[in-house]
Amino acid sequence: MAANPLLHIVLHEPEIPQNTGNIGRTCVAIGARLWLIRPLGFLVDDKSLQRAGLDYWQHLDWEVVDSWAEVQRKLPRARVWCLTKTGSKAPWEVDFAEGDILLFGSESRGLPASILQESPTRNLRLPMRSLVRSLNLASTVNTVAYEAVRQFGGLPLED
Repeated sequence: MAANPLLHIVLHEPEIPQNTGNIGRTCVAIGARLWLIRPLGFLVDDKSLQRAGLDYWQHLDWEVVDSWAEVQRKLPRARVWCLTKTGSKAPWEVDFAEGDILLFGSESRGLPASILQESPTRNLRLPMRSLVRSLNLASTVNTVAYEAVRQFGGLPLED
């Protein structure tokens, strides 16, 4: 595990390997740590997971755990921001801090109510027209993670 990742991206029971692969690539790009909470809808050696992560997967700081409680035990002081369609604020209406946890639910079920009830004032959502039920998980993670990075002053542009 990297000593001080910029953020902790936590996927609660992800189902689609291509989403997780793309999210892994985002984590490498910004210096975030990826946590995957079982059960997973794929094997971690799944070709589609690795294909979506391309050759970046070897640079990814990641861990698979058995429960949300395990993540909480390992990161006891980190603030948690849950992304949910029932959130009351947009990501740009809060102040992220380095080391925060961005917690995302599975593609088909979202986050369990028990988790959402832990800190309801930290439940966020991306605004969207009512014609759209939800956004792709990888797109949502990317949007929220880069909003946090923007708040931190951005990352240097490298060639």
